[in-house]
Amino acid sequence: MKFLEMNDDLDPCGMFTIGHFLLLFLTITTVLLALKYTKAKKEEKVKKIIQVTTVFLWILEIFKIVLTIRHCGLSAVNKYVPLYFCSLILYAGILSGFSKGKLQHIGDVFLSTGGIVASLVFLICPLTSLPNYPMFHFISFHSFLLHGSMLYIGLLLITTNYIKLTKKDILYYSGLIITLSIIALIFNKITGGNLMFVSENFPGTFIEIIYDVTGPFFSAVMILTQATLPFYIVYTLVDRIER
Repeated sequence: MKFLEMNDDLDPCGMFTIGHFLLLFLTITTVLLALKYTKAKKEEKVKKIIQVTTVFLWILEIFKIVLTIRHCGLSAVNKYVPLYFCSLILYAGILSGFSKGKLQHIGDVFLSTGGIVASLVFLICPLTSLPNYPMFHFISFHSFLLHGSMLYIGLLLITTNYIKLTKKDILYYSGLIITLSIIALIFNKITGGNLMFVSENFPGTFIEIIYDVTGPFFSAVMILTQATLPFYIVYTLVDRIER
């Protein structure tokens, strides 16, 4: 079944192709429709949406992990370990949907800042899926469902005023990113992986530019960039809109 096959014989969809634009259109349309019918939801309903979405995404992620290990083996950690910036919705979703107090706030802050930026970047440049898989493939559908959900949840939190971002929230956001980046660095050192893209170059992407320019400071620059820039992009835009 080609929808679940993972081998070098597959004809990839590629980026900026008809298939890519179709998936992008379907994803954005679905997000806008979902927002239209849920933007007036009360706080408890929003939290329920986060809970259901998080469970759904974890089910898909577990299936992806099993599928990848089956076809590529345990050594292919870069392909199945969910520890990339965009994978953080899985953990932020648990914090936001199933926790209270500061832990919930950490999840809320990430989902409403980093989640929005990461999802938009991926939807425009799906570097880890469409260049390697056909449009009608589980990995392609999974990636667009994941990032579409990230975009939806992030925008939902902001449009419903579920969270009111403040400058101090950078501490919660950065704390989460730096902690998981350190875990990724340790894991990469042990396994030879490149989780969170903080240990090695990613040829053919914008990360290669950062890698070439920063040299021995690559890991530090990647961590600090991910731990600050997405937050300030969203915070600045929201602050200007609300003025």
